[in-house]
Amino acid sequence: MTFMPRMTAETRAIRTLRPLSWRRWPGVIADVWHVHGEAGGGGFYSAPDPRLVVFLGGGESLRLRTSETEPWRDGVGVFYIPAHVPLWSELGRAGGYAHLDLHLDAGPLAQRLHGLAAPRDLATPRLIASAARIEALAAMIADEVQHPGRPDLATDGLLSALLAEVIDLPAPSDAPAPDADRGGVPPRILRRLEAHAREALGRRIPTAELAELAGLSESWLTRGFRQSLGQTPQRWLMGLRLDAAQALMPDAGRSLADIAAATGFADQAHLSRAFRARHGQSPGDWRRQRFVPDPSNPAGSVQATRQIPR
Repeated sequence: MTFMPRMTAETRAIRTLRPLSWRRWPGVIADVWHVHGEAGGGGFYSAPDPRLVVFLGGGESLRLRTSETEPWRDGVGVFYIPAHVPLWSELGRAGGYAHLDLHLDAGPLAQRLHGLAAPRDLATPRLIASAARIEALAAMIADEVQHPGRPDLATDGLLSALLAEVIDLPAPSDAPAPDADRGGVPPRILRRLEAHAREALGRRIPTAELAELAGLSESWLTRGFRQSLGQTPQRWLMGLRLDAAQALMPDAGRSLADIAAATGFADQAHLSRAFRARHGQSPGDWRRQRFVPDPSNPAGSVQATRQIPR
């Protein structure tokens, strides 16, 4: 079935200056608009398909927002709008504007970026200032739309490069890995997951929550963890909980039951089983061997005891 983009558009104080130029290739409809807009002109747009727009020559006088309750984003020259996300625009000055519109079929777009962009990347609006590389790529695509001279293969490659710039795809060594053969979970994602987990250790953290944060499926995340860390996400979380519990044990004012609750264990018995599996002794024995009450502050602080070899 041939892709046909659809859009609801309501504009004010904007008129076209020349006939629309457009070009189709698989999964994409590209068109170039030349318009004149008055200061304060703009419009409302909504479409069931993703859309990528680049203002040719910059869009310093354009401001956008994706909700009537959010503040305007000024100086936008490039924007990617996911399917069904509304968009409001307003021009800051009167004058002529030219822009490249790329209407994207969601299925082929996801296939094009498979393994490079997470689903959440394609569901996140991007409202950004223009950049030299983006302008150059968009200008080449616009020229091919207005004056066709190369096969779809060339234009399609330019689109892939433009998407990589606008969606800010990571370098291959840092990209989300869909399976173990692609190198596991990248360090930047592991750091993000660890920061989130440490803030939420006091409650249950399901693997699905970590997968959503990483922009991966649960199965991909689990395979990536095994590849990168040699363990499952839940085993990794258990290690973080044990580290946090161990860090609280010098506080003599906190019971083991309190420490267990603060670090996300079901109860003290759960903490004891996990602690014994790691250290070969109960948390109570481990604590007594290393810390004694501080006589100068019997209410809570402790002094470390020196372990003397026997």
